[in-house]
Parts: sequence; C-alpha cells; structure tokens
Amino acid sequence: MIQKHYSLENIRNIGFIAHIDAGKTTVTERILFYTGIVHQMGEVHEGTATMDWMVQEKERGITITSAATTCFWKDKRINIIDTPGHVDFTVEVERSLRVLDSAVVIFCGVGGVEPQSETVWHQADKYHIPRIAFINKLDRIGCDFEYVVETINSKLHPNAYPIQLPIDYKDEFIGVIDLLTLDAYIYDVDELGLEFSTIKYDKDERISHDLQRKVIETRNKLAEKLAEFDEALLKKYIEEDEITADDLKVALRKATLSCEFIPIMCGAALRNKGIQPLLNAIVDYLPSPTDVPAIEGIDPVTGNKKKIHVDESLPFASLAFKIQVNPYVGKLTYLRAYSGKIHKGDHVLNVNTGKKERITRIMHMHANKSVNVSTLYAGEISAVAGLSETASGDSITAVDAPMLLERIQFADPVMSVAIEPKTKADQDNLQNTLPRLLEEDPTYIITEDKDTGQTLISGMGELHLDILVDRLKREFKIDVNVGKPRVNYKETILDEADGEAKVERSVGGHGQYAEVKLHIEPYSDNFGGSSNKILIENQATEDEIPKEFIEALKAGIYESALSGFLTGNRVENVKVTITGGSFSLVDSSELAFKIAGSIAFKQALQNSNAALLEPIMKINITTPEEYMGNVINDLNSRRGKILEVHDKNKIKILNGLVPLSETFGYTTALRSASQGRASYSMEFKEYEIVPENISNQIIKKMRGYLE
Repeated sequence: MIQKHYSLENIRNIGFIAHIDAGKTTVTERILFYTGIVHQMGEVHEGTATMDWMVQEKERGITITSAATTCFWKDKRINIIDTPGHVDFTVEVERSLRVLDSAVVIFCGVGGVEPQSETVWHQADKYHIPRIAFINKLDRIGCDFEYVVETINSKLHPNAYPIQLPIDYKDEFIGVIDLLTLDAYIYDVDELGLEFSTIKYDKDERISHDLQRKVIETRNKLAEKLAEFDEALLKKYIEEDEITADDLKVALRKATLSCEFIPIMCGAALRNKGIQPLLNAIVDYLPSPTDVPAIEGIDPVTGNKKKIHVDESLPFASLAFKIQVNPYVGKLTYLRAYSGKIHKGDHVLNVNTGKKERITRIMHMHANKSVNVSTLYAGEISAVAGLSETASGDSITAVDAPMLLERIQFADPVMSVAIEPKTKADQDNLQNTLPRLLEEDPTYIITEDKDTGQTLISGMGELHLDILVDRLKREFKIDVNVGKPRVNYKETILDEADGEAKVERSVGGHGQYAEVKLHIEPYSDNFGGSSNKILIENQATEDEIPKEFIEALKAGIYESALSGFLTGNRVENVKVTITGGSFSLVDSSELAFKIAGSIAFKQALQNSNAALLEPIMKINITTPEEYMGNVINDLNSRRGKILEVHDKNKIKILNGLVPLSETFGYTTALRSASQGRASYSMEFKEYEIVPENISNQIIKKMRGYLE
C-alpha cells in the first residue's frame, strides 16, 4: 500500500511543531493508529511511542531527532515529520520546515503559548508555511481553551480563530463541535476513540444552552472573518444570505493557504479525542505540493535565478535536508524532491560539490524502519542510500540539469565541552566517528583548544551535548571523559580603528610582497545569512591593489576573525573597509595578500576598543505566587531581568532574560527557591556585550591568570 504512487494533488507534506511536552508525538501516534499504520498506540511516558525510537528519547520521554513517516486518509497520502520541542534541538525544526509545505502547531491547553511555541511559529513564518493550530490536553486540570486562543491571537497571529469549540460535561472534556457543519463529535462509544457519536450541536442534553448560543455567536464571527478573504462569502454575508458549510470551507481553505488565517482546533490526544477531525482538516485545508509557490533556484552555470515547479516531467531537483548515520545501516540522506523523479540505480549530481553519486536505495521511512521503493517522485519526501559525500543542505539534481537551491541556515552553538578518549583504540574510533555524527547535526562543531590540545565539542545546550556523548558511548562503544560545560563567547569592537601590514619575504628564490591598509568599525546587520558576520568593502584602487588579489585578502581577514585577541573567540559585527595598499608586479601573490590582510586586521583589532559578547537566553518561569519574590531575587543575582509577568489561576508566569553563563545549576536553585513547585524553560535569544567588570574576570580566567 505504501508503494502506491499518489498524484501531487493527493499528497500532504506536514510537520508537527510545538513547545516541549505539548503533545506532538502523542498526536502523531494517534494519527498513525487511526489511519491503520500501527495497530496499537504507543505512549511517550512509557517509552513505546513509534516516532520516539532512539534509546535516549525513550528514556527521557522527549523527542530528540525529527522522525518521518507516512500515513493515508481519505485516499490522501500524508507525509509527516514529528519534530522536537526542546530548544536544544531547534535545528531539527528549522530544516524540517525548510522542506515541508505546511504544519500543525500544537499548544498545551494549560500552558498556552510557551517560549518554544513562539520560536517554532516564527520559524514557520520564515518559510511562509500555512498551518493549523491544535489546542491539546483539554482533559487536564487547569486547561483554558479561551485563554490559549487569546494568547495565540495576541502573541502569534491576529487572524487565528476557532473552527471548533470543546464540549465539557460534568467537568469532563467529551468532544468537539465543528463550527462549519454544526456537528458535534462526542467520544462516548469506545475508549480507543475509533468510533464516536455524531449529532447536531443542539440535539444532545450534554451540550448546554450556553454552549449552543456560543456556537452560533462564534460561527457568525468566523464567517465575518473569512469573508475578508473571499468575495463570494463577503457578498452572502452582506446580503444576509444563508452561509453553508461548503461556503465556509472554500473560504477557509483559501485563507489558510495564503497564511492570512489560522484555523484553531482542539482535542485531548492522550484520551483519544479530536484526532479524526484534525485529519479531515489536514486533507481539506492544508496545501498539496501544487498549492505552494514554486521555489527559486540558481543555475550554477549562468548564475541566473530560475523557478522550479512541482512537475514530474521536469528534470530532477531536490534538497538534502537531513543526514542520518547508523553504525549498522550506514548513511541515509533525506531528500525533498521538488521536480522530476529518480529511480534506484540512477546517478545524480551534488551541485554544491560538483560530484556525481549513484542512488543505491530509495526508502519511505516510518521512524527508524523503512520500505524500499523503486522511484522518488516530485513532491515526495524519502530517504536514499548511496550519497556518501552529501551534507545537509546540499542540492541533489539530475546530472545534466544542475540547479542550486538555497541552503539551510543554522544557529551558532552557544556551549562547549572538552572530551578525550580513555584508550588509544577509543581515540582512533573517536576521530572516525565524530565527523559522521556531525554530519547529522550541523549545529555541533568540533574545534581544538590551542592551549591544551583538547577536543572541544560545541552545541546548543547541555542536553544537546549530553546526547552526543551518550550516543558515542552506546551506539559506537567509545568511552570518553567529559569536561565541564563552558560558554561560547564571541568578540566585537566598540569604536573605529585602523590597521596596516606589509609583507616582504623571499621564499625559495621568489619574493612575496603585499601591503594592505584597513579601517574597521562596529556594524550590525543580518549579513544576508552569512556565517562570517564580517562585512568587507573595498575602496582601494586598482593601482593600489589589483582586483585579482582582493578575494585572497578577504579570505585572510575572515580567517583572522576566527580568533580574536581578547580570548581567542570569533570576532563578529565588524565592518572592514580596505582603504589602500601597494603591490609588486613581480613578487605579489594571493598568498602574500592573504597574509597581509590577516595581519592588518589583527592590528586593527588591537588598536580598537574590543569587547566580549555572551549568549543571552530568553527564560520563561512558572511559579506559584507565594514564591515569586524568591524566584525574582535569585534571577536578579544571576544578572537576569524580568520583562513581563502574567497571571493565570494564582500562578505567575515570568518572562525575562538571563546570561547563559549564569544558568548552570539553575534547576536546583529554582527548586530550592520554590520548594520544588516552580519550573522553567529557556531558549537562545542573542549575543550581548558583557559588562566590563565581568568581562575582565572572564578574560583573565580564559587566559589562565585565575584558577
């Protein structure tokens, strides 16, 4: 069944995204059960969920890596990617949303819009992805459907509005009412939720008169909102004609596809309620590959931009968005095919490397299991074997029709640990294994401490690094010693300065000559996605520095910026202007100008007022009111600050900022300050300048002056 070829109109590529513990994996598990893919529902808290297949996921009860699967509903093929909710693994969300056509954003009925909810929402905005909001856990004590709807509207999207209302009877969540059809779905037939009663909203005593009035009021408001996006519906609304369910469905689909409107649905996945209507909405309102705009690529030969349309008859074009390394199976590359098709055994071109590789297997994935297929078609997401030299973000196309797609941009790591192998055999295995694991997750970075010779692994947080070490030990049988986590600082400048350098050397009878003059100044911008975050402009004339040496000179500056003079960390947010220089017709070379550029930049940095940058985290703390004073005092002692306070049922929700360096051991401190009743979550926000007194201490410690 899974090998059946579906037309593009009958395919949905969706992702489940949310804050940690909102219920993404539980929703996915129910969808797989109701679509017949699994015959028994697994549970996250029991370690039996299908999509949480890693040992580390089962033990911790969280999703760590995005998992792909396929299911079928109403003769539609739904390709699903279940993504992590923990901020340390946000790379999995980023690269999944890059290749998906739509998303279901899941919110906790108690917590509402939480920090990572905002992060994943903005990631979806970045890729202009249509989405459905699903308010989950309405069976929980303290849940508040209207509160969550309000926070979605105020924090995320002004045109997010319910298309369902929850039914509560005797303080129990029993079902939902569809505002389009006015049908009520009451889950009273069996505990598994396979069958449920379908009645009209006003035909059951369990639906109160107050709720019936609210249904009509909310439906009228929904029609009013949707009329803004559909002329036919607007005409009916103005003329007060009867508005049918079909009228609303047409307008709802149009508004959802344009991202101008977000339908809000509800349920309780753990109690098996509300999932079938969500499946119906996925196939009815979310886009097929033909409904999304053509993506843009660049012809690497001409440099011209070109639209890539979803069409099986066109040359094959795809993006490798995820690499998975298994010690037994080898390397799998996940591809999103945008046009054309490829067959098992075909050769493809890696446009980024220029190398040809052969597809040895094509697989539809179901978490960590797979089904072999013969062909990968446009609009599909599948894993392939055979691409041994492909990295995440590479463009894989037909050999005779290269097309370069936009790469995925990843956040910089904010924390590091030193690791060292325990034995000589472990050392050899570590050198071979680490690069393979880093292929899976580009937010891991390997460096070497120049002073100690230690291997440093950088990542997005303590849990992120802990998972890598755990995988080394369990999957690859490598024993390592791990140092204490350390913060990844950066350096910048606060004022303008000049630097110059002259290189005059004789190498093997040949001279090397270059003179470079630079001016540097503070600069902050998004740098167009550049990972250098150093802007270089050339104002030198051809008589001073010929243009054939400029790229080498820039390379020297970029290389020099990798290590500042305060702490040896990377320099960022600097504009460099090449103001002049000189060359020799006989002895000048690219190497000479690269060296001169590096030296001149170092000198300019030393002439400037340099500063240290530290990662700042957004922190969200939930605490009983009586402990708020203790919590705020502790956060203030950590150089943190509270930005806003919200009240919810005698609970205080604090949003603020705190330096990452001050959060080590915070879990224990928060428990102590609240007698174990407060909780928190964090995510990276930005780098900020470290206060001078703190900066001096850090610099001395990193230079080895303090113990």
